[in-house]
Amino acid sequence: MMQRLAPLVLALAALHASAQTPALQPGDYIAAVVNQDVVAASEVVQRTERLRQEARQRGEVMPETAGLRKQALEALIEDRVLVTYARENGQRIDEAELDRVVANVAAQNKLTMAQLRERLRLDGTDYKSFRENLRDQMMTERVREREVQGRIRVTDAEIDAYLEKKRAELARGGQINLAQVLVTVPEGAPESVVAERRARAESALARIKGGEDFAKVAREVSEDSNKAKGGEIGMRAADRLPDIFVAAVRDLKSGAVAPELLRSGAGFHILKVIERQGDASLTQSGQTRARHVLLRPSAQLSAEVAARRLAEFKRQIESGQAKFEDVARANSEDGSAEAGGELGWMGAGGFVPEFEEAMNALPLGGISGPVVSRFGVHLIQVLERRSVEVEMKTLRDQARAALREQKYDAAYQDWVKDLRTKAFVEVREWLD
Repeated sequence: MMQRLAPLVLALAALHASAQTPALQPGDYIAAVVNQDVVAASEVVQRTERLRQEARQRGEVMPETAGLRKQALEALIEDRVLVTYARENGQRIDEAELDRVVANVAAQNKLTMAQLRERLRLDGTDYKSFRENLRDQMMTERVREREVQGRIRVTDAEIDAYLEKKRAELARGGQINLAQVLVTVPEGAPESVVAERRARAESALARIKGGEDFAKVAREVSEDSNKAKGGEIGMRAADRLPDIFVAAVRDLKSGAVAPELLRSGAGFHILKVIERQGDASLTQSGQTRARHVLLRPSAQLSAEVAARRLAEFKRQIESGQAKFEDVARANSEDGSAEAGGELGWMGAGGFVPEFEEAMNALPLGGISGPVVSRFGVHLIQVLERRSVEVEMKTLRDQARAALREQKYDAAYQDWVKDLRTKAFVEVREWLD
């Protein structure tokens, strides 16, 4: 008996994919015409149910059906506006690249290509339409990035103001040498496990408050890569440390230990300020060499499936069943795949904020849980860190990149609004 496809494939297969107007099923209706495409009433029903399920999972008050259907129809119209624009204005996806993405979908569902074709056939989905749907998604994503980035403008005055703000922040924060005791908490751990880990961390904190040497406790208890050094992270500018660390020790003097446990996505932390130094300089910048595995859900699909798959990759890597670079080569859906997911050395502002925040919180060698960004869902590993002299031109380029990121969401919404205004959209009557 063939296994059932994971939700990713089922959702992709259910999407309208063909470049031509889809054939309506008996008893179906056209809910809307969008440019040269249509939205079927059955799609609105399916999207409405998905929105209802997502609201239920988030514990939200269930919207009224009429309002939910209107929301579903508007989302489908927006999808069609984007994909029809991408077909006319996007760079074509060659067959070899599409083959690789299809093969990755099969691999994620633990199917051979023959099994994938058969599973799609049993679900009533044409394999060619399935491929074209993936092609549409890839073209839409690339057009979106090109068009939105082209709309964003950053002035020299904005860069000057950004750098002045960073200088003021560094002047307040200076450089800090921290040590930590980390008691990890597995992602999705039940309350009983969380309670056990919290108790272990509280016991370690009590030992330190009782007069035991912090470094000794760190070597015995901590689960991070710096435990052999007594938990010492090293002298860093405040902006190179996780914000929650900086906030937790803001009022502590050199030699002081934070009086309370700090909880993060990694687990429970006990922090000690080993030393503070004067103002940090913007021309001294930290760089990180990292690698990742990227899975790209569709705009119509929740990232939950991709996150579960990445969590399984993490388990395999940490248990020694797989190597990070091999997982990246086989599964990552960006240009870094051939290099084992390597992204090279990158300074502050080089990555989107969600990625950078998760990366900065990792110890050397540490692997994140699934991290969602606008590019998809990532699994991140930090390989090295260093401090380098930064030229003013590079500093301004980094500031420009950070400011462009801040403006991205608004630019995207404006772009979609413009496309929606220019598109031919006819909403038709259909049965409630």
